[in-house]
Amino acid sequence: MAEADSRRGAVLETASSLARAIRSRSLSAREAVAAAFESIDAVDGMLHAFCTLDRDAAFARADGIDAQLARGEAVGPLAGVPIAVKDLIATRGLRTTFGSPLYADFVPDESDVVVERLEAAGAIVVGKTNVSEFGYGPVGHNPLFPTTRNPWNPALTSGGSSAGTAAAVASGMVPFGLGSDGGGSIRIPAALCGVFGMKASWGRVPLYPGCRDERYPGASGWESLEHIGPLSRTVADAALALAVMAGPSPNDRHSIPAEAAAFRIAAPDALRGLRIAFSADLGFAAVDPEIRRLTTAAALRFADALGCSIEAVDPPLPDPQSAFEAIVALDTDRAGLRQLAEAQGYRFTGPLGRLLEGAWSADDFTAAIMARKGIVNAMSRFMSRFDLLLTPTTSVAAFEADREGPDRIDGRPVPASAWTPFSSLANLTGQPAATVPAGFTRAGLPVGLQIMGRHLDDATVLSASAAFEQLLPWGDRRPLVAVGARFANA
Repeated sequence: MAEADSRRGAVLETASSLARAIRSRSLSAREAVAAAFESIDAVDGMLHAFCTLDRDAAFARADGIDAQLARGEAVGPLAGVPIAVKDLIATRGLRTTFGSPLYADFVPDESDVVVERLEAAGAIVVGKTNVSEFGYGPVGHNPLFPTTRNPWNPALTSGGSSAGTAAAVASGMVPFGLGSDGGGSIRIPAALCGVFGMKASWGRVPLYPGCRDERYPGASGWESLEHIGPLSRTVADAALALAVMAGPSPNDRHSIPAEAAAFRIAAPDALRGLRIAFSADLGFAAVDPEIRRLTTAAALRFADALGCSIEAVDPPLPDPQSAFEAIVALDTDRAGLRQLAEAQGYRFTGPLGRLLEGAWSADDFTAAIMARKGIVNAMSRFMSRFDLLLTPTTSVAAFEADREGPDRIDGRPVPASAWTPFSSLANLTGQPAATVPAGFTRAGLPVGLQIMGRHLDDATVLSASAAFEQLLPWGDRRPLVAVGARFANA
């Protein structure tokens, strides 16, 4: 009994090993779920990663899986694994607020297709994780819930908008969770919290109802930019989650057929001879010198260890930020948001308020669409010369919570959005992109290296990320706020 109690109070390790332990019945699904909630109760008061928990339903699902196993029935590859779901992703019967007072008590009558697929594979949703309001902004605060804090230093931001998922995974509350990424919202918080995060090629993972349902003003937007993907402590766990979630859906006209090899991780030897481009600033971005130094060293070490060629080169692109912002405005249900706010006497602030107040014209949108086409074509030509493009994931490490961004980077005055210049490119082009932990600043804060692949070449991005994980392991280093012990013999 003492051993079981110890294991229930321990940190949840990888989803893969946890699922194996549950299938072998050396650990029950109920114990795994109990451990998740005990972990949440132990540390989330300091981090505010979760905004809604679902204890009764989670234990009921766990008991159902344990009963299946007791009867000798087959279970899915994620059976019994507790997971977190970003509060922009619909969950049937479980409050989904989108981080806004306008949806404070909203309970969807259907789940996003990715949640349905993960639950069909046996995963157990323990709760919803905090976001910026409607996901507008790469930070972790909103008007509805306390600000999400960074497990490495709770005075600092966890990034966003998948803020709570990153903090929950980094601190050991769950082995992996779901985020969404319309301009870096998986990769940015993963980098600042020291975990792995990936958005697959556009269309690999279907979107519905998120981003596509006119019934939900504010939540229905970013259709041409948005991706759903995993944040995890290992690359293998992310590959497992992506394989479960991917594949066409009749509800998503942009979803593409599944490919068996799309999320298969190759051995490091298979990467020899890859052609890698590295850009520390894309030719225009302000980057903190420590971020530049750490990511440059990591890229060079990666190429040298795996026998890859590497070239320091910038893609021939202008700063895509203005085009990206216009595409966001075009994808946003601005009229629906205004009507919803007016009906409830609510006023938007921050990035969303500025977007709604902007005077966008048809010519602005046409120019942005044409700029996007040029960016896609330029990147296609650039990637014909390279297999991967490596960059920093962000221009700075984590900064003070409740801020939108630093005022200065490398001594240069910058706007609040300047610290995330690297991530929106892959959303504009639809290319696969991941972030891997690449080291720590002198202050002990994690730094991310972004790995971007050719269109639809998700397997190379995953394989390169896994090879990097072997080269510079990050899993054994724990943040300041984290669950301490691990499952024994799991």
